[in-house]
Amino acid sequence: MTYPQDPYGQQQPYGQQPPYGQQPPYGQPYPPPGYGYGPAMPPQDQGLAIAALIVSIASLVVCSGLPSLIGVIMGHIAHAKAKRGEAGGQGMALAAIIIGYLGVAIIVGLVLLFVIVGIATEWDFD
Repeated sequence: MTYPQDPYGQQQPYGQQPPYGQQPPYGQPYPPPGYGYGPAMPPQDQGLAIAALIVSIASLVVCSGLPSLIGVIMGHIAHAKAKRGEAGGQGMALAAIIIGYLGVAIIVGLVLLFVIVGIATEWDFD
């Protein structure tokens, strides 16, 4: 017995599509060879998300508030574009937002710490 066979007992040549109305035998790829899956999707632009992540991480390294704010703004823009399907990198944009807000919180905390220490020790700025 040979496999695959058509209903009349004749063996199908390998790689050819079975006659109209019949299912391809098990083990053959779908779609049949020669048909393909269509053109590939073009890669989505992730540049803004990458830049936002780099700026947010750099703001933590240099411990500066302005780059943190820039990273947060860029991250929000990149995340919105990714959600609309205009760009890729939704995860990177979300990471940039989180890291940027963390940097802003660190700067605000340090400023509050300096103000509290200044008030507690009665610094004189004369």
